[in-house]
This record gives sequence, structure tokens and C-alpha cells, in this order.
Amino acid sequence: MKKTTTAFAAVIAASALVLSGCAGGGDTADDNTLTLWHFEGEDSAMGKAWDEAIKVFEEETGATVEFEAKGFEQIRSTASQVLNSDEAPDILEYAKGNGTAGLLASQGLLTDITDAVEEHGWDDKLAPALQTTARYDEDGIMGSGPWYGVPNYGEFVTVYYNKDLFAANGVEVPTTYDEFVAAMQTFTAAGTTPLAEAALEYPLGQLWYQLALSKADRSFVDDYQLYTGEVDWHGPELTEATQTLVDWVDAGYISKDITGLKAEDAGVSFISGEAPMFVSGSWWYGRFQEEIADSFEWGIFEFPESQLNLGSAGNMWVVPTNAKNPELAYEFIEITMRPEIQAILGNNGGLPVAADIEDITDEKSKELIEQFNTINERDGLSFYPDWPTPTFYDTIVAELQELVNGTKSPDDVLTSLGEEYDGYVADFRE
Repeated sequence: MKKTTTAFAAVIAASALVLSGCAGGGDTADDNTLTLWHFEGEDSAMGKAWDEAIKVFEEETGATVEFEAKGFEQIRSTASQVLNSDEAPDILEYAKGNGTAGLLASQGLLTDITDAVEEHGWDDKLAPALQTTARYDEDGIMGSGPWYGVPNYGEFVTVYYNKDLFAANGVEVPTTYDEFVAAMQTFTAAGTTPLAEAALEYPLGQLWYQLALSKADRSFVDDYQLYTGEVDWHGPELTEATQTLVDWVDAGYISKDITGLKAEDAGVSFISGEAPMFVSGSWWYGRFQEEIADSFEWGIFEFPESQLNLGSAGNMWVVPTNAKNPELAYEFIEITMRPEIQAILGNNGGLPVAADIEDITDEKSKELIEQFNTINERDGLSFYPDWPTPTFYDTIVAELQELVNGTKSPDDVLTSLGEEYDGYVADFRE
């Protein structure tokens, strides 16, 4: 999921089912047919790109693609049973993360495709952070071990801004954190709440994590997301982020009413022209293009003075261990990584991982892709705050609501979050 991926669900249960050393697929079928499942809508950027990839694949290989459209939940809920049978497809789109692709890999249901990745050079086309969710160790934990999938698109969090409101209030696009705060002060003085926010769902938690990331480095991200070291829940990164939210609410940069608002409410407040800024994901970009249209001019900028940003690879192609034609599956993946297929993604509102920017003809789409590429070039993608435990999303939402309401102090919020996180990681390490 692009908004809040609770990626670590069910890993503990899965560890008892680990089958090490799983390699290649089953016997090659005689019928020269590739069976393919994915859950992208026909009119979506991915749906359009995969449709063209199927046409190219059939023309170049002479093989036939037997495509079955599946719902995301349909695939997720039945994957373990279906992939453990002779009904498994040759290739399917599957969700990244420990509780999804990692779980299947640890159960021996997905093919180790490391050799194919190296042969085709897919690793050279994917930034390190994009590779993280494609590789899993024997326990199904992302970030190391063999490759079990290949992502074709990505996502990240940025700052959307209303150019008309900026111009009307004499505000320039901020390039430093102090300038960002000064811009919010200007809007607040003019009677406008500068940030669209929501505390009933993911937006506030993502802003909180972005504030922490602005003070963090890659080792912090690895400790937090991959359990490589201890997380100091009262250290400078998380303490400053939590206190900053309180300060911004007190200063009027964020409305206290956000405790009753969902992500949709925040997005609509930006679409309507009420909010000058909205810190949220690239998944809004296509909708803003369509719904804002000629209402006002808008753009994006990176959160100032932060080398790290929320974001990750999108869902990915995986090859079941019981695939009858794994080699055809690799050929299909190779086609989806071509610049011309990636360009279809980019020109239809998607976020390609291997596009040639010169192939992107839509200028608005190019703006998004160029920012994504810039972040990837510095290895800046840092995943999402709720990934570390199966229940962390709900916990973060609840704790930050109390923070905004003033019923819990920053120190108490961090203590509660740390207790859940540390408890889960301690159990896992045992």
C-alpha cells in the first residue's frame, strides 16, 4: 500500500515455516504460455504500461500471455494457498514488505531470482533504497539476502504548494528549514492555516517522521526500519520531531481540529485552495493534476534541509517457486524495465524507476519524476514510520492524536511508542 504499509505483519509466525535455499521454478511447460496476474486498473498508469508490455512480449517471443486481473486483497489473502499449488501463475504483482513478499519468501513460495537480476542488470537500474524491499533474508526480513522481486515504480512524500497563495502573500519557495517556518508564520499572520493535515489517518504521522528524518542519517533509518541497532526513542531525532508538532499546533501552523480529520479531508483542503501547503505522497499527484486543473497553479518542493525522505519502491513482480515458465517471466520483467514502457508509466501519472527523463513528454509529470530521481541519486528514500511493527500504524495515529489534544506530553508519547517498538523487536530477536 502506498499510504501506510504495515509491512512487518506475521513475520514471527512465518519463521517456523522457513525453507532455506529455495531456487528456480518448476519444470518448463510445453505450451509456451506465460500466466500473469496483476491488480492494476486498466486505465491506471501501471495498467496501461503492463498492457503494452504484454503486446511487446507476445510479438518478440511468440509466446502467449494468459492474463488474469485480480484484486489486491484477492491476491493477498489467497497467495500462500495458491502459490503452494499447481495453480500458481508464472509471474504476479505482489506487495513489498516483510509481512507480504518477505513472508512468502520465508515459506519457500517465491523463486530466488538473484541470478536473473544480475544477468539482466536490474540491480544497476534500481537505487539502493528501491532494492531494499526486493531482497529478503531467510526470516523474510527486507534489506539483505537474495532477490525475490523487481519493482517497476516508486512513491515518495513531498511538499505540495499553492503557487497562487504563495505569490499573493509574497512567499518564496523555501530552501532552508528557517525559511519554511518563516513562510508558515507569514500565512498564519494573514489568517490562513498553512499546512493541510489530518490526525485520524496517516498524514500527521508522515509529517512527524519527516521531521525526524530531517535530523537523521541512514544509520538511524537502518536501526529503525531494519533492526540493525538500538533506536533511542528519547534521542534528538524523535524528540525534536515530536516537540515540533506541539510547537506548530501552538503557533497555528497546524489546526487543532485535525484530530477529527482523515487524509481525504486534508487532500481536499489543498484541492479547494484553502491550504497553502500539504506534506504528503506522490499518490496524490495525478489526482491534483485532474481535479485542480485551472483552479490555481501548484507545484512541489522537497522538505527543506533534509537528505532523507519518506518513500519506497512500489509493488513488484515476483516469480512463484511453482512457476512453470520462470524464464518467460524474466523476459517479461525485462520488457517492463525498458525505457519505452517506463515512459508510459511516467506520462500517465505513475512514478517509473528506470525511465529516461527525455521520454517524459508531460511537463507536470516530469517535475515529479525529476524530484524522485534526485532523491534516489542520493539514496534518500527512507520508508514509512509504521513499518516496524504490525500494529504501529494504529499506535502512531492514536499517540499523535493525544499529542495534538494535549492529553499526552512529547515525552509520554515517545515512551509509549518506544515500549511497543522495543517489545516487538525484542520478541523478534529472540
